[in-house]
Amino acid sequence: MTRYAAPMAKRKSTTSTHPPLPQTRAELLDLHRETRARRNRAAHGSPKHVEAIDLLGRIEIEVARIERAMDPPLG
Repeated sequence: MTRYAAPMAKRKSTTSTHPPLPQTRAELLDLHRETRARRNRAAHGSPKHVEAIDLLGRIEIEVARIERAMDPPLG
């Protein structure tokens, strides 16, 4: 008897439906501030609240990427 692995979960499409984020640290920080305010105004758990939280995460990843590129190499 042959055993088969369980079916793999379907992956979401890798194409993004999100608009591109700004590419400078200053613009990203401005957008972060605006998005925090939008999140704070939205009802907790509402679609607008969840959307703002998602965008905050994306912004923070981009800021970290830019800051990492600014660091001089070790050694």
